Amino acid sequence: MSRTTSRRLINATSLMAFIGSILLAVYWSRLGLFNNTTALQAYLGHSVLIGPLIFILIQVIQVVIPVIPGGISTAAGVLVFGPLWGFVYNYVGIGIGSICNFLLARRFGKPFILHVISEKTYDKYIGTITEKKNFTRFFALAIFLPVAPDDVLCLMAGLTEMSLKQFTWIIILCKPASILAYSFALVYGGQFLAQLF
Repeated sequence: MSRTTSRRLINATSLMAFIGSILLAVYWSRLGLFNNTTALQAYLGHSVLIGPLIFILIQVIQVVIPVIPGGISTAAGVLVFGPLWGFVYNYVGIGIGSICNFLLARRFGKPFILHVISEKTYDKYIGTITEKKNFTRFFALAIFLPVAPDDVLCLMAGLTEMSLKQFTWIIILCKPASILAYSFALVYGGQFLAQLF
């Protein structure tokens, strides 16, 4: 499969997943599930073991293959499992997915990265490796902040001399802050907007 074809396939899948996510969110909203966490858990067939494992797997997949908008799945984790466990499951899934991205980029290099992101995006962020004197410090700060393109930077980090141990510790120590900020901004921001309309 050519790079162009795979990019088109990923883009088409991402668009379908995005549209499906919006339709699902509208449907759930009409059922009142966003206002009642217990009802949402019951609707999704939440169980003590299977529910969290499926959700963590979804988060791993959405990091490695961006077919589900990360914001929607992150907010869903908090809504379904509550603030504490939603954060934990988001953290575990996104952390594992980030490490997978790093290892895949390290193993397969630029050709793999260009199957996941566009060449324009690659060209934009490859400069962060060549221009930054201390990419590791820059990467740690970017992972800590909730506005950085984490998935792209994790891929780019795989092209550097950063060790897997360094990368993993940065994800473990810096990722929680951005997940917390992003999760609560999406959930409570969404509730605020819902009240306005």
